[in-house]
Amino acid sequence: METEIVTAYVSIGSNLGDRAGNLLLAVRGLMEASFCVNKLSAVYETEPHGVENQPPFLNMVAEINLTSISASQMMARMLRIEYLLGRREKMEKKPRTVDLDLLLFGSYTCETDFLTLPHPRMPERRFVLTPLTEIAPHLIHPQTQKTMTEMLALSDDFSIVKRWNPNPKTESINSKVILKSKVQDA
Repeated sequence: METEIVTAYVSIGSNLGDRAGNLLLAVRGLMEASFCVNKLSAVYETEPHGVENQPPFLNMVAEINLTSISASQMMARMLRIEYLLGRREKMEKKPRTVDLDLLLFGSYTCETDFLTLPHPRMPERRFVLTPLTEIAPHLIHPQTQKTMTEMLALSDDFSIVKRWNPNPKTESINSKVILKSKVQDA
């Protein structure tokens, strides 16, 4: 009997402490929870969504292949990872060391007190759609029947989401070299 492989997508975010380190620890936690991390998006720096006076987030999305686990079991393991990484409250609009959200679990849909799939606020969050579109542009949302690329294009969220550069000095140096090269060519 063949075991069915389910592909799930998890949003990972942090805006407290060592944000990049927290993302790395969250990915490690996912792997230690027996999740097969198949793909990771780039890291994006994003402004907090719907709140003010908070530090910017670093966000990314992981594609995970699973066998023999339910969506609820996956969510329970993700909550444990959050707890182990210092998150004590699962409340929206607060700064956090790490935030793991189960976006999609194959084409499975559900709505319970514990879990709603697909993630209900995914279509209105550019900080989720941008990295998700990067790694799965043709993935179809099970309810809207739109690809992630289409959902990103239709999003009403115009918040700033930019690819994170861990060394802004390098970006500045590269810009000066390119500018100098263009001036010399003119």
